[in-house]
Amino acid sequence: MRAGSYQLERRQRGLSRGVHACEALCAPPGWRAGSPGMKDARALATSWLVAERWWEATMERPGPSGHPFSAKTASFQDAVRTLNTLQTNASYLEQVKRQRGDPQTQLEAMELFLARSGLQLEDLDQLNIIHVTGTKGKGSTCAFTERILRSYGLKTGFFSSPHLVQVRERIRINGQPISPELFTNHFWRLYHRLQETKDGSSCVSMPAYFRFLTLMAFHIFLQEKVDLAVVEVGIGGAYDCTNIIRKPVVCGVSSLGLDHTSLLGDTVEKIAWQKGGIFKRGVPAFTVLQPDGPLAVLRDRAQQISCPLYLCPPLEALEEGGPPLTLGLEGEHQRSNAALALQLARCWLQQKDHQGIGELKASQPSLQWQLPLAPVFQPTSHMQHGLRDTEWPGRTQVLRRGPLTWYLDGAHTVSSVQACVRWFRQALRGRDPPDGGPEVRVLLFNSTGDRDPAALLKLLQPCQFHYAVFCPNLTEVSPTGNEDQQNFTVTLDQVLLRCLTHQQHWSRLDKEQASPNLWNSPGPEPGGPASLLLAPCLPHPVSTSSLVFSCISHALQWISQGRDPVFQPPSPPRGLLAHPVAGSGASVLREAAAIHVLVTGSLHLVGGVLKLLEPSLSQ
Repeated sequence: MRAGSYQLERRQRGLSRGVHACEALCAPPGWRAGSPGMKDARALATSWLVAERWWEATMERPGPSGHPFSAKTASFQDAVRTLNTLQTNASYLEQVKRQRGDPQTQLEAMELFLARSGLQLEDLDQLNIIHVTGTKGKGSTCAFTERILRSYGLKTGFFSSPHLVQVRERIRINGQPISPELFTNHFWRLYHRLQETKDGSSCVSMPAYFRFLTLMAFHIFLQEKVDLAVVEVGIGGAYDCTNIIRKPVVCGVSSLGLDHTSLLGDTVEKIAWQKGGIFKRGVPAFTVLQPDGPLAVLRDRAQQISCPLYLCPPLEALEEGGPPLTLGLEGEHQRSNAALALQLARCWLQQKDHQGIGELKASQPSLQWQLPLAPVFQPTSHMQHGLRDTEWPGRTQVLRRGPLTWYLDGAHTVSSVQACVRWFRQALRGRDPPDGGPEVRVLLFNSTGDRDPAALLKLLQPCQFHYAVFCPNLTEVSPTGNEDQQNFTVTLDQVLLRCLTHQQHWSRLDKEQASPNLWNSPGPEPGGPASLLLAPCLPHPVSTSSLVFSCISHALQWISQGRDPVFQPPSPPRGLLAHPVAGSGASVLREAAAIHVLVTGSLHLVGGVLKLLEPSLSQ
């Protein structure tokens, strides 16, 4: 038997077991095999087999070694497909986690890859880098910082992760993703260079996905001769591959919390130690107000290496005596990110002897952990315009489409989901009520990695959704045209079963909330959840109806019911409304005067939704 046939036979046996497992998970209590309800479960499980076979097709596709590409003839999608082969296989990733050795060797390996690519550490010093880490808000902080400095007429580079729709979003010049042509040319140049410099004695001949893109960003920024590069840390800081940067101009740490705990540690203090790893001797660094424990860790890390660390004053202090600052990103939590960005931008300008960096105001010294307070200054017009004009898709983003309003926020930690809920509820309070007909609230959710989905879903309960929809971060069942969305670091079995687990968590939380003894509060507070109740003709149900779909496209088709003027896919697949909840819910959604959809839990989920709702992002 050929190896491929053997693997396929093993996979088919696993799929058969998967169908039975899915039936067990989908079936409500008391349903038995052969009962009518089990047909729905089998239909759902069988629909997953289509996606599973798609996964097999993508995994069995010949790689670059079988079909070498020429940089002159290869397309952008050829480059993306080859890049995807550098993603870590899921089983191997688990093995690495169990057998992780000295993290310092990861940085040494990155330095070797840099040398093999034709660059030295000294070359990176030319990029005038602003290095930013944090648990939540680091991407938004980077976006604010880049836009402020671009408003001064500077040529900017910006490296961020993850991407939402296309991988080239991760590398930006003057705020715009690099072109497909530039991406393709640089990809193959770097790929072939690394192929040519393989060392037979080395156990790893090619850098993994994120390392490759980091190297590529450095090469592009140098060739494009940017005035500065804003570089967002991938995960952590101390051992992140971006931390081969030796001489940044300034560093920043946004709000800290629990995330990537299997890699960074299970307390905020341990995570703070990792984040403080980007501090460099003599390089100024800034952070926002943190809980006492992690702030003390950051202070100690900075003192150990003689890094001057400053605490950012709140944005209100900078607004005092001047006009209120308008932010291009919605949400109260963005004010903290904007305050950090202003300090990073001003410090960079000051270090580079630029004029017009804002007049200093009198301020009181900080007594917080004996950490000096960053300057309180009057933001310049360039700074004000930069904050106002900042765009960062997928973060507190609103799309209004006829009766549908899509609220997109890639929050995926406890603290960021709390901020997301505050933003969503505030947005609903400020809405204009529709003329006639009910309003419906829908949650579209997914969560990945080592995050606690039950904790995140519990935070979303006060939003009083009528429907909770769960799906994996797969835009379509078919892989055609979705190379940018592929993720080989998890198996399809894992992501689909996780969606069912999310549904189970939601159902349990619904039952707990329905209990009269659950909440001690005798009634809703003024301006609280009661102010978000929908029109009387559609009262909030005691239990939220929930559904699981096999991909994002099917979920959006059910939610929108053809009423989004932009998202107009072909006729829905057979069986999309077979489930009783899907059928009855479709009627409600078709008759609703307004539908408010919150998409959250994962930036990758938000990216897949944007790919379908904003086709121009795929151009």
